[in-house]
Amino acid sequence: MKNKKDYEEVLLNNKTMDDLIKMKIENEFKKNITNSNRKKQTRIITDIKKAPKDKIFTKAACFKIYNRITGTETMINGIQAEGMLGLQNTTRTKLLNGEISAFSTDDAYIKFEKLCLHS
Repeated sequence: MKNKKDYEEVLLNNKTMDDLIKMKIENEFKKNITNSNRKKQTRIITDIKKAPKDKIFTKAACFKIYNRITGTETMINGIQAEGMLGLQNTTRTKLLNGEISAFSTDDAYIKFEKLCLHS
């Protein structure tokens, strides 16, 4: 039911409450099906300055680690990167503000790579 006339028509046709609930559930079901069939858009942000602050330290973010001891590179998500920051609150603030895109620990260099946003 999309407008006021539909509601009036239903009320004037002596529909029971069960019928009204059933119609509402069917409409919501149809709406959910059309939304699920829609392709999801993925947007990749590689510049930390353009990334939303609330998404930098989430699973959607990707950071690259260079291990100085072993000389290997691996990828981690934002949650893991925030854990590696530890108590470096000034560095965390600079990352969130986009002032820097990388930081280092005793044995690793961590750099922001990308953020994948799904809509």
